[in-house]
Amino acid sequence: MARQQLPEHVNEKAYCGKDAEAKAALKAAGKKAKSCRAMRTDGAYVEAGEQDNLIVQKLQEDTGAFGIFGFSYLDQNSDTLQGAELSGVVPTFEAIADGKYKASRALFFYVKHQHIGVVPGIEVYMTEWTKHWDEDSVLSDAGMIPMPQAERDEMAARMKNLPVLVAADLK
Repeated sequence: MARQQLPEHVNEKAYCGKDAEAKAALKAAGKKAKSCRAMRTDGAYVEAGEQDNLIVQKLQEDTGAFGIFGFSYLDQNSDTLQGAELSGVVPTFEAIADGKYKASRALFFYVKHQHIGVVPGIEVYMTEWTKHWDEDSVLSDAGMIPMPQAERDEMAARMKNLPVLVAADLK
């Protein structure tokens, strides 16, 4: 679905569960593979919530610091903020949409099969949701970056056909 920033995955080197490739890469680099955990607690990360202006104020006080923002805020304030380059990729609309900027994640939409025909309006809500996946939608206006058209078509088909979600779908 739409992509948004994912600070917990860029805040420290770690591997999650069965991600053997990430664990091996850390080991090859001479680093101990840590399990995923909460945000850093060593003072390098300061919680400012979703108060973007407060984060900017803290960045102005410490020009060597990093802030965590949604892409829309970064884009709207590019005159005073600079996105962090990760593995040679800068945060752009296109790099986030196609998944190349690794500090982004998909926004997923799940519906229980047991709710279809039981929860009033759920089918209408699902149909309405699919209408807002493009570049000129309310989701885009809220800072979400639309999926490529082929992915939108696939997700719209899933919303219509309601396949049963299995573990392999979560990879």
